[in-house]
Amino acid sequence: MKPKSKPTSKPEAVVRNIKRVTRKKYSAEDKIRIILEGLRGETAIAEICRREGLAPNLYYRWSKDFLEAGKKRLQEDLTSVRS
Repeated sequence: MKPKSKPTSKPEAVVRNIKRVTRKKYSAEDKIRIILEGLRGETAIAEICRREGLAPNLYYRWSKDFLEAGKKRLQEDLTSVRS
């Protein structure tokens, strides 16, 4: 039998590194596609999140940011028309 080697770092640090490396990164186009699918209302948000592999709170954060950005853009358009 092989002797067990001592871990070089704390187990918590190892887990954090694994999570950091394996975390999925979504492009802006992917985020928009997912948000628009949820806004259509044809599929439940929970189902979309399960299929895409993301937490529902992340979906809701993205949708809030998306709607706020749209609202800001519309306000900018209105002010430029009035000027």
